Amino acid sequence: MMKKAGGFLFYKEPKNLEGGFELLEGVNEEMMDPPDENKPEGGSGQQKKGRLSKKDRQNTDDNGEERHRPPKNPEFLSDKLSDNIETLRQKFHMPRNRDVSIRQFRIGWKLNACLCYIDGMIDKDTLNLSIFPRLMSKEIINEIGRRCPVDVLIENVLTVYRAEKQARVTDIVMGILNGASVLFIDGCDEGVIIDTAGYKTRNVQQPVTEKVVRGSQEGFTEDLRINITLLRRIIKNENLIVETSTVGKADNNTVAILYHDKYANARVVQEVKKRISRIDTDFLPGEGVLEEFIQDKTYALFPQTLSTERPDMSAIFIMEGQIVLLANGTPFALIVPISFFRLLHSPEDGNSRWMFGSFLRIVRALGLFCATFLPGLYVAIVLFHPEVIPTELLISITQAKEPVPFPTVVELLIIEGAFELIREGGIRVPTTIGQTLGIVGAIILGQAAVTAGLVSPIVVIVVSITALGSFTIPNHELGLAIRIERFMFIAAGAILGIYGFALLIFILCVHACSIKSFGVPFLVPVAPKTKAVPEVLIRRPIWQQKNRTDSNQAANRQRQGSNVENWSKE
Repeated sequence: MMKKAGGFLFYKEPKNLEGGFELLEGVNEEMMDPPDENKPEGGSGQQKKGRLSKKDRQNTDDNGEERHRPPKNPEFLSDKLSDNIETLRQKFHMPRNRDVSIRQFRIGWKLNACLCYIDGMIDKDTLNLSIFPRLMSKEIINEIGRRCPVDVLIENVLTVYRAEKQARVTDIVMGILNGASVLFIDGCDEGVIIDTAGYKTRNVQQPVTEKVVRGSQEGFTEDLRINITLLRRIIKNENLIVETSTVGKADNNTVAILYHDKYANARVVQEVKKRISRIDTDFLPGEGVLEEFIQDKTYALFPQTLSTERPDMSAIFIMEGQIVLLANGTPFALIVPISFFRLLHSPEDGNSRWMFGSFLRIVRALGLFCATFLPGLYVAIVLFHPEVIPTELLISITQAKEPVPFPTVVELLIIEGAFELIREGGIRVPTTIGQTLGIVGAIILGQAAVTAGLVSPIVVIVVSITALGSFTIPNHELGLAIRIERFMFIAAGAILGIYGFALLIFILCVHACSIKSFGVPFLVPVAPKTKAVPEVLIRRPIWQQKNRTDSNQAANRQRQGSNVENWSKE
């Protein structure tokens, strides 16, 4: 009994021949391989009867049939169809890869050919209606004659909008992985990459995190082609440049760089392309990882790029001379360079009249102040400077704190932690439940905490105002930075009072002044001050916004001509 209990509680490393699988760290792979049953005893080089050597197994398929040897130069195609098929089998690890298909047939009933594609990533109607019927027609042989079949098929036969010939194996493999079908013909050392991509994608829907009352209701999707199309629909200009780069040695993700050739600064464009080209990683899942690779300071608290899922907002940045980065597989775009004050702006500001847009910005600035400073300021004043509080309010706070057994800092951290849990839980649960969970959970939790005597009512009011202020911040990453700073200010106020509070403000300002986003100071146009000061807090009337901001150093500073202020005076 004790032995069984000991075996249950303590770990025992199994022997080589014991049951179970053991993956040990730092052990040579050859030592971890299972014993070779084919190797005869005595160490002789002879093999058992009926067994194949490793070399023979490589040259045979799963059915024991002999495979064709790969071509001598695996970087380029061979003029033999059998060699090209074998190259594809090795590249895609067939037959273990069950979704890669090689369809062999005869062009015009005479010329051997095959079509390679990935099932599920191609449009089957295109193959069945536009490609196979044309290639298998008898009349096609008369059209080919003595000419190169590849050129004839591209020019006269294939009724698809994009088809190109390619001889390099790596480019052909990438085309297949992107949803294309590749045609190989016996006797030709080039393949035809036919664009037949037809995999399912999410439709264009409303933005989830950046909803507005006035403005576009379209958001980016996970498909790179659709996202570029959304931007081209807004910016109908031949100077809109779209450059692509492949990032990730294993997933080969495509990153698109979009900018206006007449407005974007050429040095910033070259810097962006240089940083993207130097990314050395196996996997790039999306724009969040891309942001970490290209940002200036890794350990900076503030975001150095702006992430948005709105095409209209991305188009505004492009026309201001900034650069938009799109990665395949993510519905967000990265904008560089950016400044702190640009993170507080919303696309709804420009779609409203100037006084309404200015009012919304002032509300956001007030919400930013409350979300950042209010809890720390409350702790510093209550603990170290109660003399600044009016007498009636101080008596009310003192009476409310009498039944609470915890210090002010502890009760504030309890409620702040509870609100953070409610906010995070509301995001993870389904949307219909999340909103109810956030509202009802906060009300019930706050009332229960006050009734139980764990916190005072004034603390619940302070934290509630703080939470409402954090919801007014339009940028998600800036909101996360503010939430971290809030706890820093609470600690500074609890340790040194208003002096610690002021010291932390000074440190964060110095930290923000040291940050640059692709050469642009983070606090521009305040520090340093630029000539053409853009709208920091007050949005000017649209007819006064004649020039672009100096911080981006756009190639063309003029935004508009001399528009009329008042048509009644015309």
